[in-house]
Amino acid sequence: MNNTLIISILSPANAPIGWYTLSIQVSSPGNNSTSKLGMFILLFNPWVQADAVFMSNLAEREEYVQEDAGIIFVGSTNRIGMVGWNFGQFEGDILTTCLSILDMSLNFRRDPTTDVARRGDPKYVGRVLSAMINSNDDNGVIAGNWSGNYGGGLDPRNWNGSVEILKQWKKSGFRPVRFGQCWVFAGTLNTVLRALGIPSRVITNFNSAHDTDRNLSVDVYYDPKGNPLDKGSDSVWNFHVWNEAWFVRTDLGPSYSGWQVLDATPQERSQGVFQCGPASVIAIREGDVNLDFDMPFIFAEVNADRITWIYDSHRSNQKQNSLDPHTIGKYISTKAVGSYSRMDVTEKYKYPEGSSQERKVFEKAVGKLKPNSSFGPTSAGDITNEEREPSISGRFKVNGILAVGKEVNLALLVKNLTRDMKTVTVNMTAWTIVYNGTLVHEVWKDSVTISLDPEEEIQHPVKITYAQYEKYLKADNMIRTTAICQASDEAEVVVERDVILDNPTLTLELLDQAKVRKPVNVQMLFSNPLDEPVKNCVLMVEGSGLLLGSLKIDVPTLRPKERSRVRFEIMPTRSGTKQLLADFSCNKFPAIKAMLSIDVAE
Repeated sequence: MNNTLIISILSPANAPIGWYTLSIQVSSPGNNSTSKLGMFILLFNPWVQADAVFMSNLAEREEYVQEDAGIIFVGSTNRIGMVGWNFGQFEGDILTTCLSILDMSLNFRRDPTTDVARRGDPKYVGRVLSAMINSNDDNGVIAGNWSGNYGGGLDPRNWNGSVEILKQWKKSGFRPVRFGQCWVFAGTLNTVLRALGIPSRVITNFNSAHDTDRNLSVDVYYDPKGNPLDKGSDSVWNFHVWNEAWFVRTDLGPSYSGWQVLDATPQERSQGVFQCGPASVIAIREGDVNLDFDMPFIFAEVNADRITWIYDSHRSNQKQNSLDPHTIGKYISTKAVGSYSRMDVTEKYKYPEGSSQERKVFEKAVGKLKPNSSFGPTSAGDITNEEREPSISGRFKVNGILAVGKEVNLALLVKNLTRDMKTVTVNMTAWTIVYNGTLVHEVWKDSVTISLDPEEEIQHPVKITYAQYEKYLKADNMIRTTAICQASDEAEVVVERDVILDNPTLTLELLDQAKVRKPVNVQMLFSNPLDEPVKNCVLMVEGSGLLLGSLKIDVPTLRPKERSRVRFEIMPTRSGTKQLLADFSCNKFPAIKAMLSIDVAE
C-alpha cells in the first residue's frame, strides 16, 4: 500500500456547478509535469447543510431529488385528473444534456465568464432554466403551441415524459422540440432541476389567471348570443402547471427561503425574455409583489378578480356583467411525498378565500402595483342597484356520463328568485376549446324563451351529439357551454360550464414477476367504443429503469367495438417501484394515457 496516495478534494458549498477537469502537477527538483486525470461534474448538494439547496427532511429529499417518475394534475376544478410523467433524471446522457442547456443560454453566449461564475447560485440557475426550457428568444428546448393544430410536431398530450424530449433536442443539434404546453414545460424543467441537485416539484393551479396588464383582474368577454369571445389579452386557463424549487433566498432574507416558483411556460416577457421566477411562495402569500422575480404576474395567477363583460359588436358597446373575487386560484396541487395522492398546497399560496387576511393581502398588493387607486371592486360606480341583484339564477347540471363518442347530456337550471312572474330569454352555445381557453369551434347553439312562475325552477335539456362535436374536439376533450339568460328589462345572467369528456380506458397488465435484467411481458388492452373503425393507432411506451429509450408499436385498425390486445417486452435495469407509462393515439382519440406501477425485484 506504500506506493498509493489517497487524496480527497472538498469543494466549497457555493462552487459553480458543471464540468471540471482534474489534473495533477508533480514537482521535483528541475522537473515539473502536469497530467490530466479526468473530468468530473459538480452538482448542487441538498444533503449538505451549507449548500443553498439543503433539504433536511429525508422523505422529502427522496421525493424531490431522487424520484424519477411522478404525476401531474390536469383537468378542471370540477374534474381533476392526472397524467403520469417520466422525469428520468438518471437516464444515460440526461445530465450532460441538462448541462448543455446552460451553455446554450443567452447569458452564456453574451458573457460566458460571468455566467459560469454565477452557476453556484440556484436562483440564477433556476431563472436561466425557466428561459431555456421554452424555445422563445433562445432556441431553447421546447416550442409551445396552443392552437389546437399540431402538424409538424407531436400533440403535447402525446409525450410520456422529459427523456425523449431532451434526447430529441440534443440529437437534432439543439433545435426546439415541437410541441409543448404547460405541463410539458414543467415536467421537463423538473427533470433538469432534479438532475442538477435542486429539489423540485410540479405544481398545478386550477382556474389560473393570465393577467397581461398587471391590474390584478382578468377580463372575460361574451356576446349577447352566448358566444365566448377571443377579445382582450387576458385569459383564465382551466389549469396551469409550473414548478417549485427549494433553496434559500440570500437576496431577500431568510423569511423568504424555501419553495420558489419557476415557470418555463412562455406567457409574458420578464426583463425582455420569456422567463419567470424564482418567486418566493411565502412572498406570494404575503402579497409582497415588489420583490424579485415576477411577483405581480404569479400573484395574479392565483388571486386575480375575474370580471365578465358582455360585448355587443353591432352597437359596439360593452358592459360589465359581474365581478368574482373567489374563482381564481383553486385546488393548487402537487403529488404527495411517497404516494400518488394529491396534496393541496393552496394555503401555502394564499390565506383562506374570503378571510379578512386574504382581502388585506390583496389590498396590500393592489397598493403596491397601483398606488393611486382607491381599493374597491373595479368600476363599482357604474353598476346601479337594480342591476346588482339579479332576479333569476342559472347553472348547468351534468346528466349521465361524459364520454368521447357519446352524446353530451346537460340541463340548464333556471330559477326565478322573486315572487313575480318572469319571462326569460336564453341564448346558449357550446364550443370545443383547448385547456387554456383557446376557442376551437362552435359545435351547438340554441335559443329559448321561458316563462317562470314565482320562485319556480325549470330544467332545459342540452343535448350535443357526437356527430356535432367529433370533428372539433381536441385532445383536451373540453367543451365550454354558455347560457346568457335575460329577464325583461334586467341585466343578463351569464352561466358557463366547461365539461371534460372521458377517454375509453387503456389498461396495462404485467404478465409475470419483474426482476432486474430479466425480460418480462406487459399486455395492453383497449376496446374501441365507437360504431366506426379507429385507424392509424400507435402505442408509445416508456419508463425509467424499465426499458431503455421508448417503444413505439403500430397497432392494427380496430373494427367497431373491437377489443385489442398488444403484448410487448420490457427489461428492468433497476430494482424498486418503477412507473411504466403508455400513450395510445389513433384517428379518433388523439391521446389516451395509462400508467402502471411495477415492483422490480433484485
